[in-house]
Amino acid sequence: MKMMNYLTAAVLVMLSLGVLATDAPDDRDALRGVSKGKVVFDINMAEPEKMALYFSVIKQTVDDLIRQNVEPDVILAFRGRSVRLVSKNRDQMELTDFEHLDKIAAQLAALQKQGVRMEACSVATRLFKVENNSLLDGIKPVGNTFVSLTGYQAQGYANIPIY
Repeated sequence: MKMMNYLTAAVLVMLSLGVLATDAPDDRDALRGVSKGKVVFDINMAEPEKMALYFSVIKQTVDDLIRQNVEPDVILAFRGRSVRLVSKNRDQMELTDFEHLDKIAAQLAALQKQGVRMEACSVATRLFKVENNSLLDGIKPVGNTFVSLTGYQAQGYANIPIY
């Protein structure tokens, strides 16, 4: 019985100190009145390891929107050298990058299962010699991501740069 009293007292002390608090930080102020989270991530980076890290954060963002009862409407727009990282053709890549490229491909497939749409700039694919038909499955080539980003912003999408 003494053990139960000590345990109860310890739990009460920890609760009063916030150690066992179950209220995770949330975004209720920013999401007040928001039912759909429209966001386009403007991705222009060339480092595979860094890109894999950002995709983890983007996945967390999608999950956080869902957790907070906001329907995610998310687009990844690849431009610049990033198109090399979302190609099945790895001829231009270093062998040391392959592990990160595999992770990127798996992350993108998982995001697509959550309804995330993806597009790649054909201006960039042409400049960096990436064949549009070599893009990872589910990535749609578009004419010019500057144009598509303009359109998405006009449609009310938040633009988040990833450089």
